[in-house]
Amino acid sequence: MRNLKRLLLVVFVLAVAAVVLLFVLENQQAVALVLFGWSAPALPVAVIVLAALLTGLAVGPLLGMYIALRTKSRVRRTNT
Repeated sequence: MRNLKRLLLVVFVLAVAAVVLLFVLENQQAVALVLFGWSAPALPVAVIVLAALLTGLAVGPLLGMYIALRTKSRVRRTNT
């Protein structure tokens, strides 16, 4: 059972890596983003999308922790 779980994990990780690699290889066209007059250098679409994904993966848990801590302190103040 343990080996089956490891095998499934390895297959899943390889599948995700293959999808990411395919995405990067298919999105090599360079684009320049402009936001409020600020212009970013021309980068491949894949780099921009992956950077946005990683930023979201970092910001999401941080916001979740902030909300949980705020709720926890609010509950403490209500109980005392």
